[in-house]
Amino acid sequence: MSAIPITDVPRRRAACAPLLLAAACIAGLLLTWVLAALVPATHVRDAVVLYDFTRLDRPIVEAPAKVLLDLLEPAFFVVWGLVLVVIACSRGRPRVALAVALVLGLAPLSAELLKPLAAHAHAQVVPLYITSASWPSGHATAATMLVWCAVLVAPPSLRRGVALLGVAFIVAVGCALLILAWHMPSDVLGGYLLATLWFALALAALRATNPARYQASVPVAPAACPPGAHRSSDPDSAWPAAPSLAARARMNSMSESRLR
Repeated sequence: MSAIPITDVPRRRAACAPLLLAAACIAGLLLTWVLAALVPATHVRDAVVLYDFTRLDRPIVEAPAKVLLDLLEPAFFVVWGLVLVVIACSRGRPRVALAVALVLGLAPLSAELLKPLAAHAHAQVVPLYITSASWPSGHATAATMLVWCAVLVAPPSLRRGVALLGVAFIVAVGCALLILAWHMPSDVLGGYLLATLWFALALAALRATNPARYQASVPVAPAACPPGAHRSSDPDSAWPAAPSLAARARMNSMSESRLR
């Protein structure tokens, strides 16, 4: 038995799930901004939640919070991005390395471009001033994008652990931003959604353009034996071994590219 190429329909289906996630993120971004900027009740609530977090500010909390956010400054962010790209390349995944490099650059850039466009005055319940051009948070965007990219380049056996550690990191960054009053809660949520949007688009592109994932498993009748020849029942015979090896190669390839 052998395999033949099939149509692009499975590729399109595989890209549907991340595209749906991207659409949900766009809807979430719009809803978050509308509630924070245009709805009076949630506009005030945004400031109240910020005030509740600032009450947790203590010297023992402030120092590690600042260190955590310093790790996301541009110089460090570039270093983390290069590490992820090198890991992807070392694992023989150049397409993933390219995707990681692109989204790590585009996600923070898009956050900075959105800030002046979506600027709105914030309600204040304490004498803390947060500029109007603060949505979405660039730090929250950068932290979430790093975690998604780490999950993308990690080996399948480590992805669950990387994801759990990443969620803890993202939550810690969000709390640090609020405790130090660097951003409003809606800003942090917007950063999470924006980074997830870029990840979903990258994942959709990787799945739609990954040829190894869609090698056909459509059975095709093997070529007829030459006249006078017969198929050997010997397990060491090359006749049955070749399809078996091909099938194993396809399975390994599909396992490796689950998140591509």
